[in-house]
Amino acid sequence: MTRLAAFDTFCARLPGSYMVVQWGGSHVHKVGPKMFAVGGGFPGEDGYVFKATPLAFQVLREQRVAIRAPYLPRGNWLRVEGGAMSNKELFANIEQSYRMVVASLPRAEKAKLGG
Repeated sequence: MTRLAAFDTFCARLPGSYMVVQWGGSHVHKVGPKMFAVGGGFPGEDGYVFKATPLAFQVLREQRVAIRAPYLPRGNWLRVEGGAMSNKELFANIEQSYRMVVASLPRAEKAKLGG
């Protein structure tokens, strides 16, 4: 299984998540109307985007593990390239992103998720 396929499988297991392909082939994972992770993109790229806590945003950038996600200048979105993180680390960050996005959903959207 490719890393992108493992990423898609992991994201699909999160309650209420779904994927759309947009922006030149990026795998955009959403919950309700909001995005929580992006994988892939243009041919030859192996990058992943997720929303980070303010502390993780600072630390991962200082350690040069991630960069501010292009085209997402607000909200602590990071882009991690290729093998900069293990799958375990990447998926933990994606799960945190999912939780932050779910917490920001309107009450009606949360109710659809059972929360």
